[in-house]
Amino acid sequence: MNQSKLISLGIMVFIGFVVVMALSNSIFLTVDAGERGVLFKRFGGGIDKETVYTPGFHVIAPWNKMYVYNVREQQLDEKMTVLSNNGLNITIDMTVRINPNYTKIGYLHEEFGKDYTSSLVRPEVRSSARNIFGRFGPEELYSSKRDEVQAMIEKDIEEKLKSNFIDLKAVLIRDIELPAKVKNAIEEKLEAEQAAFKYEYILQQERQEAERKVIEAQAKADANRILNASLTDKILQDKGIEATLQLANSPNSKVVVVGGGDAGLPLILGQ
Repeated sequence: MNQSKLISLGIMVFIGFVVVMALSNSIFLTVDAGERGVLFKRFGGGIDKETVYTPGFHVIAPWNKMYVYNVREQQLDEKMTVLSNNGLNITIDMTVRINPNYTKIGYLHEEFGKDYTSSLVRPEVRSSARNIFGRFGPEELYSSKRDEVQAMIEKDIEEKLKSNFIDLKAVLIRDIELPAKVKNAIEEKLEAEQAAFKYEYILQQERQEAERKVIEAQAKADANRILNASLTDKILQDKGIEATLQLANSPNSKVVVVGGGDAGLPLILGQ
């Protein structure tokens, strides 16, 4: 009798072991680093939105199911065609960096599921890009407004994703491609503007130089006028005598002094 019970117990233990092994993948789960889990309770109200399973080993009931999410930062590349404010087709190449809100995985799973990048992020990025690019002209997008457009798109997407449990890290516009004819026309216009700025700079320099010369000439004229007003016949006669004496005393000169001139000044003749 005891032997029969032991055999029955052994069979039950064996069957239990087989069942546990068969269900081991459903019972014993490991959440890796950079991941979070959310549990679906088949008989307990569905998704447990308030409980987030952190990295580590977990044991769950075999009838429940764990959905594991990668919560590391993800990069989405998006290339699309948008319209400018004048209806011109523009091809843009964008990168969006996101990651799900760690504490709201249950809510994200219930509303969008694991394929949230396709059902949520990409449509929002495309909608925002079309809306904001449509406010600007090709020339603005090509030259002066690129950073402004990028900031506007980032702000718009951030608000929409945040309300849906996604954290936006950055929006980067890698390239804006205009039709070749439009691009060439814009480049020619920019070159012409630069040439005009250069010419205006040269003219400004010339005007400043002309003003400088006028000021210099006026200063010399004023100096001469003041000097002439201060000179008298007596002063001029004294200056002439001093100059004559210096020439007469020069060792390299052969001087002949003869009185003459209206003021009676000496004259220097010869070498």
